Amino acid sequence: MISHLPLYAQLKEIIIGRIEQGKLVPGDKLPSQRELCKQYDMSHMTVRRAINELIHEGVIFAIPGKGLYVAENAQFVDKDSLKGFDEQMARLGVSTATKILTSDMINASAPLAYMMGVAVDSPLVYISRLRLANDEPHSITHVYLPHSLCPGLLNHDLAANSLFETLRSQYGLNLASSISTIGSLLANEEQAALLNLTQPAALLFREQLTFLDTGQVIELSRSYMRGDIHRIQMTEGDPPIERLNDTLEIVNQTVT
Repeated sequence: MISHLPLYAQLKEIIIGRIEQGKLVPGDKLPSQRELCKQYDMSHMTVRRAINELIHEGVIFAIPGKGLYVAENAQFVDKDSLKGFDEQMARLGVSTATKILTSDMINASAPLAYMMGVAVDSPLVYISRLRLANDEPHSITHVYLPHSLCPGLLNHDLAANSLFETLRSQYGLNLASSISTIGSLLANEEQAALLNLTQPAALLFREQLTFLDTGQVIELSRSYMRGDIHRIQMTEGDPPIERLNDTLEIVNQTVT
């Protein structure tokens, strides 16, 4: 077990790890909460919190009276924003591809400089990408990075490799935290064309600042995600598992 994590988070990582390793596949039944308590010597409250979080992250689902199962390829906005798009989708068993729309060096405008904590006109790496999931357009993402922290970044193949993983492995950067703001808007003509949407079409918009362990901003990203395949579920307190699953079923019926 991973001792530096809270117990509920350790259990989440164990279950997610088994899915990522292929030991559990979509449709597989998980042990009951009682069995998980006994197997990992955890309290009912600890196991329930782990299970609730996995459900509203779209990793597993519950069938009342039957049990817990590994979810199919539902696409959710992953609250773990320090994992790249490819890693998030791989967890769900979804194949991905990336098309680079634009990649260039730009000078930081006053608003960008303010948000990223850099000097006005300092060099930024700018990359615009179209992300696909299971060969279908998924989202458009625009990212800005301080060139001083990742010189030569545009020489890497960012269509084939994860940006976050490249920052970690090639530049030794430790991505430590992020702040995201999520809203909604209507797709403009260019966005609708790239995402194969008929206007008017709703998009989810997420703006994210990602920080290094030094407190420096390493990335500002702006993502435009198809509203017909993304759902956000929010909970307060400790709601019953079956009600979480009922809510997901209602949302799925609404968007399909």
